[in-house]
Amino acid sequence: MTHRIGAKGQVVIPKEIRDRLGLRPGDGVTFRLDGGGIRIEPAGSISSLRGSFSGHDLVATLEEDRAAEPR
Repeated sequence: MTHRIGAKGQVVIPKEIRDRLGLRPGDGVTFRLDGGGIRIEPAGSISSLRGSFSGHDLVATLEEDRAAEPR
């Protein structure tokens, strides 16, 4: 399926895809660069978070926060 981008940068997600993903008016979606393309996923999906924290040492960050808390 090919669609055009409107003057405001808007693109219509085809009805077949919206229905299959259960997307309704007002639902959020996330946009990510994926190689040479764009990946659009429902905002609440777990897979939309995949890789978003790579390269971060979350355990060290949590330990630092905990150490800084008043006791």
